[in-house]
Parts: sequence; structure tokens; C-alpha cells
Amino acid sequence: QVQLVESGGGLVQPGGSLRLSCAASGIIFSIYTMGWYRQAPGKRRELVAQVTSGGSTNYGDSVKGRFTVSRDNAKATVYLQMNSLNAADTAVYYCNAFRTIDSVQLGGFWGQGTRVTVSS
Repeated sequence: QVQLVESGGGLVQPGGSLRLSCAASGIIFSIYTMGWYRQAPGKRRELVAQVTSGGSTNYGDSVKGRFTVSRDNAKATVYLQMNSLNAADTAVYYCNAFRTIDSVQLGGFWGQGTRVTVSS
């Protein structure tokens, strides 16, 4: 069974930093694109950051320049380093995994999420 388990969430002050982790099992981790999404109360789930199997990254406009996504294939883990946090970053953060063949996305697995609260 595929499992994605997020960790590292919690309460942090504005301007602070936090690092999230997502440990994957049940997939060949190295061939999957890994991503982070977040959902705040009353809002649609949005892309935060993504890293492909080849190491390419992309970020949502709201976090670009502040967040960094990375992966460790040996540990089957993807990370999200979050800096300069503000109240708008408060959300539940979800880990995602998918792969593509012939331009068709396969997988689309999700973790249960980890909550990040930015407040003084």
C-alpha cells in the first residue's frame, strides 16, 4: 500500500522558518514527481512546490523566493524548507506523488497532511 506521511508542522511566529518532511513508501520513489500542496480554511487546495524525478523544481507564486523543495531518493523523502513565514502561510500542508507516461499523469497519491500555523 502506498503511504505518504508528512511531519514537521506546528506553530511558528511570523518571520520564522519551518521544515516539513514527507516520507514515502510503497512506490519507486525515484521515478515520481513529488509535490507539496496546502489548503487553508475556506480556500481551494493550491500548489506550493514540486520537484520532478530529474530534480527540476517549480513553486506557487505565493511562496516563490521563500520556500525550497528538495528530495532525498535514498531516504524516499521530500522536504519543504519554509522561510519568512507569514499568516497567509497558515494551512494544512499535503504531500503528493505522481508519475507521467505519454503525457498522462499516473498515481496522484496524497498524504494526510500536517498543519502549519503562523501566529505571534
